[in-house]
Amino acid sequence: MIKSSLLIATILLSFFQSKIFAQKAVIPLYAGEIPNSKITPRGYQENLDTNGLFTKISVPTLTVYTPQKGTENGTSVIILPSGGYRVLVDEGEDFARAFTGKGITAFVLKYRLPGDEIMKDKSTGPLQDAQMAIKLVRMNAEKYNLDTNKIGFVGLSAGGHLATTEATHLDTVLIDNKEKINLRPDFMILLYPVISFTQYKVNATIARLLGETPSEASLNYFSNEKQVTINTPPTFLLHAGDDERVSVKHSILFYEALKKANVKSELHILQNGGHGFALEHDTRGNKWFSWCIDWLNDNQFGIQKKR
Repeated sequence: MIKSSLLIATILLSFFQSKIFAQKAVIPLYAGEIPNSKITPRGYQENLDTNGLFTKISVPTLTVYTPQKGTENGTSVIILPSGGYRVLVDEGEDFARAFTGKGITAFVLKYRLPGDEIMKDKSTGPLQDAQMAIKLVRMNAEKYNLDTNKIGFVGLSAGGHLATTEATHLDTVLIDNKEKINLRPDFMILLYPVISFTQYKVNATIARLLGETPSEASLNYFSNEKQVTINTPPTFLLHAGDDERVSVKHSILFYEALKKANVKSELHILQNGGHGFALEHDTRGNKWFSWCIDWLNDNQFGIQKKR
């Protein structure tokens, strides 16, 4: 009897696991030639280490996580992980699962890390991938049952810098877009983001994207608080006041720029939490994910559950 019960439990576990993993698919970001790329040097190979850090990414991908059938609400997010443009933290799946649990389809972008070895212009490589990601999601909206007016970015740390770069430089199209697909995200969720390259500098992140001696023009161009307009998407921001890696002033600068431009926005500053805390622990009873879902609903991007 015990053996029979164990067998049934094993079969059920395998079934549910297969259902879960059936909801995940990896697709190449580019069907053909990757723009702005050089021939990959011999020995330059993507690696995922035991700490969950990707390095040497030269072939970008989108990993798709779909909600349980019947729970989809049409909203989707493209998750841009952290890593300071030096590595890419393998954190996207946890965030994706959280969003799919709310009926939101999630796409995790494994974007190229800036490198002179593999790119003609390393400063634009990640931006090209972010543009291509939103193009690809919009082009496949029918396939994934998505509302093309409810596609947003979730940017973590340096991923937040990439998200805001894409969303505030809409006149700069760096990919083939003969179809004239709208590359503007409809909203952004920014968690402890890097925003400015001219104030409260995160020097290592700047050097990875722009090199050791960037021009003043480049620093200003990639200081995204300076690029906000009325066309910048509505934004939810979360930061900890004691973040020693990326100052909370980055989120404050962006929030102030959004308010000045009359863009809908919401900023939450936690007393404690440090950097990179989002789904790892519940700081001071922090309910940030609930706040985020409420904000999406309040702005007609979510499931319309009232606060």
